[in-house]
Amino acid sequence: MSTRGSTSGVVYVHSSPSAVCPHVEWAISGTLGVRVDLRWAAQPAAPGQLRAECAWTGDAGTGAKLVAALRAWPMLRFEVTEEPSSGQDGERFCFAPVLGLWHARTSANGDIVVNEDQLRSLATRARGGESFAHGVDELLGAAWDDALEPFRRAGDGAPVTWLHRVG
Repeated sequence: MSTRGSTSGVVYVHSSPSAVCPHVEWAISGTLGVRVDLRWAAQPAAPGQLRAECAWTGDAGTGAKLVAALRAWPMLRFEVTEEPSSGQDGERFCFAPVLGLWHARTSANGDIVVNEDQLRSLATRARGGESFAHGVDELLGAAWDDALEPFRRAGDGAPVTWLHRVG
């Protein structure tokens, strides 16, 4: 048993070509140590693409491992969340093909956590109010939210698969 604690989260695959779907399931299965059979549905925001989501439980840090596995397919759009656990902040990862990967820590209520070093760095390099506002948007993942929001809305009401990590 890990000393890092147990947590849970969700993998949202917002869009995937149908040919890649079995590979996504294998990647998630390999990371969680359980067989995954996702319920794929059409993604109206990207005709010809499919979407699926699954809730998971596992050791703290599993979210980052899931992201590492899913990044093998750069055409995917996905998000992975990990709930806070004992002594650990939560995490949120977003991936969009043109933007790449964005990652942030999250609080117990799901808000993005921006730490003092990030704010000091931003204040040092910002050249004015507009530059500072742009930097805050970057820290909060605004470009990823903008890119993924049409795919999130198109998935409202989609079925969720529940998974539990073995071991």
